[in-house]
Amino acid sequence: MKIKSQRDFWSGLMFVVVGVVFAVGATNYSLGSSARPGPGYFPLMLSVIMAILGGIVLFKSLTIETEGGDPIGAVAWRPLLVIVAAIALFGFALPRLGMVITIPILIVVTSFAGDEFHWKGVLLSAIVLTVGSWAIFILGLKLVIPMWPSFFGA
Repeated sequence: MKIKSQRDFWSGLMFVVVGVVFAVGATNYSLGSSARPGPGYFPLMLSVIMAILGGIVLFKSLTIETEGGDPIGAVAWRPLLVIVAAIALFGFALPRLGMVITIPILIVVTSFAGDEFHWKGVLLSAIVLTVGSWAIFILGLKLVIPMWPSFFGA
């Protein structure tokens, strides 16, 4: 069988593999039922949907002809590394610096992944996302996430 779209083939394959891996990982948790879902129910359903969508994209890549085969371009290493480093920094800093400081740091660091950087947009995003995160996770969901740095004693 001939691959007619390289981009769709590899992205579909990636979604199928990630979906299957997470589906297998979700089976380590209690699934429960549709009426009373357990902690593994939602991740399992999402991973199955992801694998199915990946299968559809994979099938499309083998059946629908694209102009020039839709080749894959070069890997954008800078954005990839910046985003991975920002996520690691967020995981390290959140328990120590709290959400009010860590989210703006995350926004500033991830904004360097793109080609365009404007302080006004970055600062506005940091404010909106920090307030939104507080409203959703602390106020709405009542999660226990540190708001302020641990050295403040709060």
